Amino acid sequence: MTDIVLTTFNARYQHAAFALRYLKANLGELESRATIVEFSMQHTVLDAVERILAMEPKILGVSVYIWNIDVATQLVQTVKTLRPDIIVVIGGPEVSYDYDELPIVAAADHLITGEGDLAFRELCQSIRAGQPRPNKIIPGGLPTFEQLQTPYHLYTDEDVRHRVIYVEASRGCPYRCEFCLSSLEVPVRQVPLETFQSDLDRLWSRGARQFKFIDRTFNLNARVSQTILQYFLERYEPGTFLHFEMVPDRFPESLRTIIQQFPPGAVQFEIGIQTLNEEVASRIQRRQDLQKTEDNLRFLRQETGVHIHADLIVGLPGESLESFGCGFDRLYSWGPHEIQVGMLKRLRGTPIVRHDQEWQMKFSSHAPYEILSHRLLAFDQVARMRRFAKYWDLIANSGNFPSSLRRIVGSDSPFGNFLELSDWLHVRDVGTRGIALNRLADLIFEFLVTVREQSLDQVKDVLAADYARSGRRDRPSCLRSNRRSTPTPNLERKICEIPERQRRRLP
Repeated sequence: MTDIVLTTFNARYQHAAFALRYLKANLGELESRATIVEFSMQHTVLDAVERILAMEPKILGVSVYIWNIDVATQLVQTVKTLRPDIIVVIGGPEVSYDYDELPIVAAADHLITGEGDLAFRELCQSIRAGQPRPNKIIPGGLPTFEQLQTPYHLYTDEDVRHRVIYVEASRGCPYRCEFCLSSLEVPVRQVPLETFQSDLDRLWSRGARQFKFIDRTFNLNARVSQTILQYFLERYEPGTFLHFEMVPDRFPESLRTIIQQFPPGAVQFEIGIQTLNEEVASRIQRRQDLQKTEDNLRFLRQETGVHIHADLIVGLPGESLESFGCGFDRLYSWGPHEIQVGMLKRLRGTPIVRHDQEWQMKFSSHAPYEILSHRLLAFDQVARMRRFAKYWDLIANSGNFPSSLRRIVGSDSPFGNFLELSDWLHVRDVGTRGIALNRLADLIFEFLVTVREQSLDQVKDVLAADYARSGRRDRPSCLRSNRRSTPTPNLERKICEIPERQRRRLP
């Protein structure tokens, strides 16, 4: 019997709802009476409502995030319209702060703020015992891992085969970066290593080979991060892929030694740089030793096979377009495989709002609450950077055009040179979505030949080599008349099981 349904809208099918699994795993005697029902953003709200109501739950738990707040609101409102007797409980980062005026909170029966692993169980026990809580808002608290049951047994065989397996070795963050919700969390809590390794053993024995650690600061505790990396190194086999979010200026020699032993493409580090303007970083309480950060990124790029995904943010208070461009060029020179250009978001509860008046910060009132303008960054410049970010992702981060990218960015100013391409695409009314790879190749060809006035034959050769790396059999228009012989890369020697985006970076 299903008394409790736990649901959410994931951004994509491949993303499993880690929080729902934690909630179910910690329901105690009620775990067997609870069911997880996941949807993606491709599902309609009415289809989701139909499936949920068919299960006839007494309690519905809904996990709410910045990407699904609108559809989650429609879901809760529709369920309460059709079945007002169902007790709807909501939670998640998007409703844990500044929630008073949110329609989804008005529609729900209860809101659990913060970490709800234990609070949700207590609420469900009270409801089933006929003793409902009088308070609508329930603080979730900060449970220790010793109080929690880990949720990894709730990954199904289908999850293991087709979805990202999320794991965590710690919660919390000691830093106070004002744009981030982690700045509100204290303290950092570590999973007991013995327990965590037992969980990894069970996942590994079931065939899991791709793990995404959601720890905000995986390398904060060097001893723990070394132990976990050594665990995977000893078991490594082709197809193993590990993702970690790393503090950029903390790579002691002992950690470097282990990292160097992993094969190319097996490990990805997400490294939040955010800004290289020290005045801006100080303004938003972001502590970072830039010299150590540079040394570490150069080490990772030159002496390891780690895939480096670095983040920069557009729109931080006091960061102009010129300042951002200088930071981008500096980061690019350090050699990360990907530079994720993100737009500043006004996440609920974050102290970034304290700069609103001084820096004339203006944000969209609709999720994901992106920056619209500030004192040094006009709206048209923000729009320009939003396009830059999309095109950079399509051309540079995708790994589809490595040789062509070098011709686009040149050596003097990668930011300025790529911005020129971005502006040119915009003038030609080229959208940032749904551009076929062959059309993108044609556009790059036209830009390099007509705008940059580069050699037609050389550009063809470069694009042909890039296109061949993709393994595609079709050819863009610009290459159909090319009779030059372009050797096809040896794709068989590449590890097909690791993610495609990282596989394109392998030698």
